[in-house]
Amino acid sequence: MSAVRTARTVLAATAVAALTAGALAAPAVAATAPKKPDHTATQQALDAAVRAGVPGAVAQARSGRTGWTGTAGERGGQDRYRVGSITKTFVATVLLQLQAEGRLDLDDSVEKWLPGVVRGNGHDGRKVTVRQLLNHTSGIYSVTSDPGFQEKIFGPAFLDHRYDTWTPRQLVAIAMTHEPDFAPGAAWNYSNTNYVLAGMVIEEVTGRPYGKEVERRIIKPLKLRATSVPGTTVTMPKPSSRAFSKLSIDENATTIHDVTELNPSLAGAAGEMISDSNDLQTFYRALFKGKLLPKAEMREMTKAVPVSAEEPEFFYGLGLMRQKLSCGKEVWGHGGGIHGSSSEAVVTRDGEHSLAMNFNADWAGDSRTVIEGEFCG
Repeated sequence: MSAVRTARTVLAATAVAALTAGALAAPAVAATAPKKPDHTATQQALDAAVRAGVPGAVAQARSGRTGWTGTAGERGGQDRYRVGSITKTFVATVLLQLQAEGRLDLDDSVEKWLPGVVRGNGHDGRKVTVRQLLNHTSGIYSVTSDPGFQEKIFGPAFLDHRYDTWTPRQLVAIAMTHEPDFAPGAAWNYSNTNYVLAGMVIEEVTGRPYGKEVERRIIKPLKLRATSVPGTTVTMPKPSSRAFSKLSIDENATTIHDVTELNPSLAGAAGEMISDSNDLQTFYRALFKGKLLPKAEMREMTKAVPVSAEEPEFFYGLGLMRQKLSCGKEVWGHGGGIHGSSSEAVVTRDGEHSLAMNFNADWAGDSRTVIEGEFCG
């Protein structure tokens, strides 16, 4: 879920490109064979992350019909892991499907679907639209920025509260004790509260929890066998590796905790899902190949707003981040951070070249180098 770990980690890396394979015609006769993708730089980035202190790393890539899996340290190629804020793309996809069905409009106010929920200290759901929730222009304060919540959930006290259940209304209520970050539509700021509310809107529209809609509309049709919305289940499905955290903002902290088990309701629709690298690629490739949304809704999803002047390479759409890489290539996707897990899933706009990866730690490793390695070499 991470508070984004800035825009940088929402998509904390992003990647592009395709080490593709255009067959060049030989002088006067036949075409040469397609060039095979080279994943050497991607593997080197995984190895570097382990040397930097990450216990284990895994990445999978696909270029056309060619697939590759790389691991380093304590990791299996088929491991499942908590994907954190990558959950947001699934949630946004469901809401866009509901708009395509005429069951809501992204420009509906939040108040229309959740009367009285977004109120207090300057927050006003009558002035915030569903679209602004999805592209983080609502100005709504992020629950994960609340000092008390941070202390209980991200610090050492996590060990005493890891099995606590949090309801979406509890999470929103914490956010409402603070003033908004800005007036709706006036700026951009990543807020996990936005997607907690988005999940609540799905339930109001459909009469079913957002997770059931994700399962019905995305997981089952795409046959994502490693993907789940765990709710309050604290354990990880197999195969999986342990997850580790220092539970400290002190870079010099030395104590490492096993944080594999936790009640993911602390993240809810902002970041509770579990998946693996194969399923994540299948999802993003299907999304960009038009298998989940009509063209009109896909255009809406990819209308991206600037994140900040300091990071001009990042733009945020509806549950999607767009980034231009150092080699000039462009990729779409999302990143996700939650206790002991740092993930990225990205794909080129044509849906042909994809990468999904995970570190089973949250204090070391640079996922951006993995993406740069895959798409820029």
